[in-house]
Amino acid sequence: MKRCRIVFPLLIAIILLSSCGITDNKQTNEIKEKATLTISAAISLTDALEEMKPIFEKEHDVELTFNLGGSGKLAQQIQQGAPVDVFISANQDWMDILEHEKLIQSDTRKDITGNKIAFISSKKTNLSIDSLEEIDQLDSVKQIAVGNPETVPAGKYTEQFLTSLNKWDELQDKLILAKDVRQVLTYVETGNADVGFVYESDAKTSNQVNILFTADTTLHDPIVYPAAVMSDTEHEDLAKDFLRFLESDQAQDILKSYGFNK
Repeated sequence: MKRCRIVFPLLIAIILLSSCGITDNKQTNEIKEKATLTISAAISLTDALEEMKPIFEKEHDVELTFNLGGSGKLAQQIQQGAPVDVFISANQDWMDILEHEKLIQSDTRKDITGNKIAFISSKKTNLSIDSLEEIDQLDSVKQIAVGNPETVPAGKYTEQFLTSLNKWDELQDKLILAKDVRQVLTYVETGNADVGFVYESDAKTSNQVNILFTADTTLHDPIVYPAAVMSDTEHEDLAKDFLRFLESDQAQDILKSYGFNK
């Protein structure tokens, strides 16, 4: 009887410890199972996406990770095998390339929003230019920052705009090429460039620059931001949910508040 009295409490203790271990393992697995969704997106979307992040994460119990940069650089990373779930480009060309290479799910491709090209100066310069023609009259404008047209959609739109006005070749000696549109903004803010071409949405994020004018939209390709789910995503349903969220009224209102518009 004494042996039974000893064995029985030990058996209970073993069962309790085992159940605790199962519970701990279950909780650990639940933590590990929380998905991380990687979004490669045009850097001009930075502020809008950061505002959307907690809203989507709360509704879907997921962690969003943003990889932000020039659309061309991001597309090249994807071509080289970078793990991405959703790509948002600032132009159609780079999305077309990825679609041709079957790196995106074509049926998920959607046009999310749009933008305008703005010509900006630092508030410290007190420049007053209502049109591009007036640059010729201002000797003080020696450096003009633009995104590199090879990889930065904003730079490509700018090149089209300036070419339409026969100014691209004429202004070559004054152009400073930047890796993305936010670098253009920084160049103008810090005085490393007198003026620059950015998206209107980028200009509106800064209290250090003035918008001198916006480019005539008939003089460059339409500025459209397409988004798509990647072909090799491991989180297809969540990625599709994120695209649907981008089209929602809530997300569109956030985009509009930062100067974007379809």
